[in-house]
Amino acid sequence: MSRKCEICGKGPQVGFTISHAHNKTKKVWYPNLQKVRVGERGARKRVVVCTQCIRSGFLRKASSGIAS
Repeated sequence: MSRKCEICGKGPQVGFTISHAHNKTKKVWYPNLQKVRVGERGARKRVVVCTQCIRSGFLRKASSGIAS
């Protein structure tokens, strides 16, 4: 699974963790990615999307197809 959102392209951020003594160690912050089924032109497709794209409504989740 790629560590990149398929909608907005958000990926890992790199930086330093700085201790009280100002020691710097490399650190990576990963986006919160989820696998979601999306309804696209009548077909269901699974995409890897960050949670901010899910919350903002950039995609439409696929219906389960079960009549209730």
